[in-house]
Amino acid sequence: MPAQLTTHVLDTMHGTPAAGLKIVLFQLEENAAKELKIAVTNSDGRTDIPMLSETEFATGQFELVFHVGDYFTSQGVDLPEPMFLDTVPIRFAIADVSAKYHVPLLVSPWAYSTYRGS
Repeated sequence: MPAQLTTHVLDTMHGTPAAGLKIVLFQLEENAAKELKIAVTNSDGRTDIPMLSETEFATGQFELVFHVGDYFTSQGVDLPEPMFLDTVPIRFAIADVSAKYHVPLLVSPWAYSTYRGS
């Protein structure tokens, strides 16, 4: 398996993959965030390409921002204003450039969890 960063999103409210959810990847450097990539999940809740491919892979601090508020609104979920969760940022570090990093998100309008997957 090549070194890369991947993600997927599961909608725990509906028990389905979260299709059509926008994800933005940032690289964090000191006090700045550099936007690297924007992706939208497919019907399986995954991105069609890795968030970082083997050639883009590097050590450092990163942040994935999941636009869950827009996703749940598009699903017709009646949400309060302001939403409890609008965007979900997950900050993590890549230390091993020879490894695969998978950062999934399990989310509802009220809660989320993540882990380092394989």
